[in-house]
Amino acid sequence: MKVPIHVVKARRQRAAELLQQSQYIPLKEFCSRLGVSEATARRDLVALARERKITRTWGGALVDFNQRFPSFRQRQFKARTAKRQIATLSLKQLRPATTCFFDAGTTVFAVAEALAAHPVKHLMIVTNSLPVAEVLAEVKGVEVYLVAGRYLARQSVLFGEPARRSLQLWKLDLAFMSAEGMTEAGLWNSQKDVALFQRTVVEKATRSIFCLDAEKLGRVAPQFLLPWSEVDCLLTDATVTELKTAGIDLKHTRLLTAH
Repeated sequence: MKVPIHVVKARRQRAAELLQQSQYIPLKEFCSRLGVSEATARRDLVALARERKITRTWGGALVDFNQRFPSFRQRQFKARTAKRQIATLSLKQLRPATTCFFDAGTTVFAVAEALAAHPVKHLMIVTNSLPVAEVLAEVKGVEVYLVAGRYLARQSVLFGEPARRSLQLWKLDLAFMSAEGMTEAGLWNSQKDVALFQRTVVEKATRSIFCLDAEKLGRVAPQFLLPWSEVDCLLTDATVTELKTAGIDLKHTRLLTAH
């Protein structure tokens, strides 16, 4: 029996809405929530992908974060002066013979650029950022390791469940982290899997430093990352007055200001 086209369209709209809410849904769960067979679900996903509403993945679908979110290169040149100031101060936190994680934010990439220009000996760098790996791979005295994971080309990042699992292989002394926003409640980021990955890094690291420029003040992103009580250190060019005006209380968090 042929299903009326308006029913098909309504079902596909519901599918797109579910993916907007959950970001990723395995195929079997997708079928269960929509009450359809795997064959029907695959046809719906192909149709939605053709309309550029989603990106297909092996065994499921991912909302097209990779296309909606500004690319690494687009973000790289924003607030360059602040990022350089933050990077210069970040280098002072590095010690020889330690294992450090560098995440995929553009401010953390500026830290990698500063490290390449002023190397610290006997560092082991673990990262999910291809640009970070490329910048540091040829630096004398620095060993670079990439985590496993799904690769998003425009973001130049590896993430997802495989990336979180591969982090379990490492004991991290220090992690340089990023976020898309900071408010009174804490830190925010733009995608569920990115936030999950970052929480895993923070759990694995003895110490973590979030490097955020002042433009992130008052900005809220779709995913809540961490409350301030779980943030070891904030390194920012925002002034104490600006932070207080934004309602940010750092009584449990070390503050390093770059001016």
